[in-house]
Amino acid sequence: EAIAEALRLPYVAVELPGTGGVGAIVTHGARGSGRLDRRELTYRGEPEGVLAVEVPADRPLAGGDRQLLDDLVRHAGVAVQSVRLLDDLRRSRTALVTAREEERRRLRRDLHDGVGPTLAAMSLRLDVVRDRVGPDEAAIVDQLAADIREAITDIRRLVHDLRPPVLDEYGLVAALVEHAARLSTPTSTIEVVAEDALPPLPAAIEVATFRIALEAMTNVRRHADASRCTVTVELGDALALRVEDDGRGIARDATPGVGLASMRERAAELGGSVTIEARPGGGTRIEALLPLGGP
Repeated sequence: EAIAEALRLPYVAVELPGTGGVGAIVTHGARGSGRLDRRELTYRGEPEGVLAVEVPADRPLAGGDRQLLDDLVRHAGVAVQSVRLLDDLRRSRTALVTAREEERRRLRRDLHDGVGPTLAAMSLRLDVVRDRVGPDEAAIVDQLAADIREAITDIRRLVHDLRPPVLDEYGLVAALVEHAARLSTPTSTIEVVAEDALPPLPAAIEVATFRIALEAMTNVRRHADASRCTVTVELGDALALRVEDDGRGIARDATPGVGLASMRERAAELGGSVTIEARPGGGTRIEALLPLGGP
C-alpha cells in the first residue's frame, strides 16, 4: 500500500515461490492494462521473492521513481525473508504440537489397554495367592497388592494428564455435550450444535477444540450471567468452534485473563486463531479457527 501510494501505482504485489510455482502472498489495488514490472527481492544475495508493480501505459516511472523503487526493493527483501522465517517457525511449531498430541494419544491407549489391565490381573492373582500362604507370607502379599494398587492409581492419573479420557471414550462432540450438561443449570443452559459423528480428527485438533470450548463454557458459567449459551462446531478447510452467550458481554477495554490467553496460545500452536468480541445484541462471541491441513 505504501509503495502504491508513494508512486501512484494501481497494483502492487509481493510474490513468493512455493510448491505450486510463484504466487502472490499480498496485493494492493487491482490489475489494469498497464505493464507489469517485476523486480527480484533478495537477502544477502539469495532470492526471496518478487515485487511486482503495474506501471500505467500513459505514465511511465520517472528516474526518481525508479530509484525510489530500487531502494524499496532492497529493504523489502529483508522484510520478506523475515516473513518466510516466521512462517517456517510456525509450521515447525505446529508439526511439533501435532506429533506430541499423536504420541500422547498412542501412549494413553497403550497404558489404558495394556499396562492397566495387566496390573489389575496381577492384583487379582495376589488375592488368590494370599488365601494359600501362611501369615508371614500373607503380609508380603498384602504389601505387594498395595504397591500394585498405588501403581494403578498413578497410571490412571498419568492417562488423564496425557489426554482427556472422554475424547477416546465418547468422541469430541459427545464429550462437549457431557460437559455442557454438567455446567448447565435450570436458569442457564448450554447447548452444543454439531454433527453427531465427526470424521477422524488429528489428536492435536481434538484436544485444542475440547480445551478451548471447556474454558469458554466455564467462563460463561462463572462470569457471563447468561441464560443461554450455544457451542457450535463446524468443519470445512478448518475446524470452526463458536461459543456465543446472551450474558452481560465483555468490556471493550477488558484485560484478557489467563483463560482467554490460554485459548489463543492453544490455537496459535496449530496455526489457528481465536477472536473474542461483544455480540451486537448483547453477550459475547468467542470463535476459534483451527486449520485441518496440518503444517
